Amino acid sequence: MTAASTSDLRPIDGFGGVSIRPVAPDRDVAVIHDWVTRERSRFWGMGDASLERVREIYTYLDSLTTHHAYLVHRDGRPVALFQTYEPAADPVGRCYDVRPGDFGIHLLIGPPDGGAEPGFTGVLLDAFLTFVLADPTRRRIVAEPDARNTRAVDRLARAGFVPGPQIDLPDKRAQLMFLDREPISH
Repeated sequence: MTAASTSDLRPIDGFGGVSIRPVAPDRDVAVIHDWVTRERSRFWGMGDASLERVREIYTYLDSLTTHHAYLVHRDGRPVALFQTYEPAADPVGRCYDVRPGDFGIHLLIGPPDGGAEPGFTGVLLDAFLTFVLADPTRRRIVAEPDARNTRAVDRLARAGFVPGPQIDLPDKRAQLMFLDREPISH
């Protein structure tokens, strides 16, 4: 399975079935727009984006071979948006020494239905990392959350990511985070 493919429904004990599929901009724009324009998603940087602007952004992403967007579903309901990218083809690649096998990710958990669920983000992050690392050429996962987003930085650290330097990107001061493939037993 490559990262550009759709994952099969994967049952996770005590959680439900998780599937990951590429974003279809026209079909998925309403749910993505709803998520990225909420205050809780302020670090995603699209708070003022119109529905059409969100469609344009995800249509553009869909046209690239180096960047991909995915909706994660739990029991058929969308619950998260994940994006992947090749750091050498992204502005982040100009801010650190990109290694062969580096692969970048972004994560946005959808608004919780009925309140927060302990362990929810961790289960989805683990499922996505398993999906991404199914490609053995990916040696190190790179993330660069907004440095002010301490919840994201802490969540990545709990998943085994190690902080690197802070970097300046066009739209944010970011905290580089790295996860080497070797420690993961997938």
